[in-house]
Amino acid sequence: MPATPSVLFVCLGNICRSPLAEGALRDLAARSGVAVAVDSAGTGDWHVGDPPDTRAQRVARRHGVEIGGLRGRQVAVGDFLRFDHIVALDRQNLADLRKVAPAGATARLSLLLDHVPGREGQAVADPYYGDEAGFDVTWAEVRLGAEGLLRLITG
Repeated sequence: MPATPSVLFVCLGNICRSPLAEGALRDLAARSGVAVAVDSAGTGDWHVGDPPDTRAQRVARRHGVEIGGLRGRQVAVGDFLRFDHIVALDRQNLADLRKVAPAGATARLSLLLDHVPGREGQAVADPYYGDEAGFDVTWAEVRLGAEGLLRLITG
């Protein structure tokens, strides 16, 4: 039996975009009956151990997804061998991941919106410094990206 596919979502602080993406993919996979190991992390360490931003939790909850139990963590070197896919939420985080990827890394690096036809190379909107409406935009984008990623995973 093949190994369970694994995905790590990465943004800067791991309290907005990447936990939303983790929640979206977990939800879609569960609804589709697909086994996928999903996690999220940040390139920075400012929010290690913190729960997702309360605005992110609220938007996820409005869509029937609970992310309040997630806790921020920083990307580790071992993640590049542990995960099949490491998916950045913007170009700067993708560039930072490429800089820290160890020799022999096996994870495939991509942007989340690379998995949405017509959105390749685009960043997911960062809602952190905006209002609640920005989190709705981010949710819509991570949901689309998660749908595309799930299609890739399931072949």
